Amino acid sequence: MTNIQRRRKLTVDDYVEGVLVGNRTILARTITLIESNAIKHRVLAEQVLKKLLPHTGNSIRVGITGVPGAGKSTLIESFGSMLCEDGHNLAVLAIDPSSSVTGGSILGDKTRMENLARNPKAFVRPSPSGGTLGGVTRKTRETMLVCEAAGFDVILIETVGTGQNEVAVRSMVDFFLVLALTGAGDELQGMKKGVMELADTIFINKADGENKERAMKARAEFNRILYFLQSPTEGWTPKAFTCSALTGENIRGIWDVILKFENVTKDSGIFEKRRQAQLLEWVDWMIEDELKRRFFENKTVKAQLPLIRADVLQAKLSPTLAVKKIMEVYDEQK
Repeated sequence: MTNIQRRRKLTVDDYVEGVLVGNRTILARTITLIESNAIKHRVLAEQVLKKLLPHTGNSIRVGITGVPGAGKSTLIESFGSMLCEDGHNLAVLAIDPSSSVTGGSILGDKTRMENLARNPKAFVRPSPSGGTLGGVTRKTRETMLVCEAAGFDVILIETVGTGQNEVAVRSMVDFFLVLALTGAGDELQGMKKGVMELADTIFINKADGENKERAMKARAEFNRILYFLQSPTEGWTPKAFTCSALTGENIRGIWDVILKFENVTKDSGIFEKRRQAQLLEWVDWMIEDELKRRFFENKTVKAQLPLIRADVLQAKLSPTLAVKKIMEVYDEQK
């Protein structure tokens, strides 16, 4: 693609055709369009997505999370490189937490997955969450669909392991992998029960050298706990395994578990049932997001909300009455 083509304003058909032929420049620009919060960009993005939808859904969607230091990026690079060598087209969407102070994002995943990012069969895209669960839901879901339309048959979504993001990602993937560290005692303290309840499998990373024995003990402990937890996927029993992103030991085992999961859930109909439920849940989340946006952008609400908040701080209104009052203001304007 020439510099002139790169700079010119793209039409809906330009975006669609570029994505469908796998043009990386157009793909990146399409995702940037989707991530934009500008109203004019949202309208254009919706038109592009509508045309791309018939070409989506032909991938296995995998969520990966883990406590800090678990080695998610190293494992994804090792695992992703193996998939590419096997002939798969891989997209890695790494949710990057927007700073609650500055609103900025680190967006450093291409640096952390340098080799994978250079692989012609892989596409690594760090994506800011926007600091909201809705941001993760809309932007990551839509980016995932665009990547599927571009021909990527494996989508990996990496989360930062902060809690809420895990729930959001669980609701948009087929398979959810939790990456753990060696050392069962310390690890169990660091891993939230809620995250374990989302897991379709747990892999204990860094099971190499002196850590290997501890990793085996951690695997036994996790399997004991998983036995008592309800599986997040009907007809599937989550289990824990060990691996080493450093040495490559049992990295292929991750894919074997995912393929087994896919076969079991597709045969039972659970795979398609989950995807349909996720679509409806997405609709509900987007309704909530849109209602919130319309509320806070309402001119009268913008004018009255600071006054009502001031009354709360001065103990003239309770928070409950404040909410009732501002909702009455909003209802009068509808």
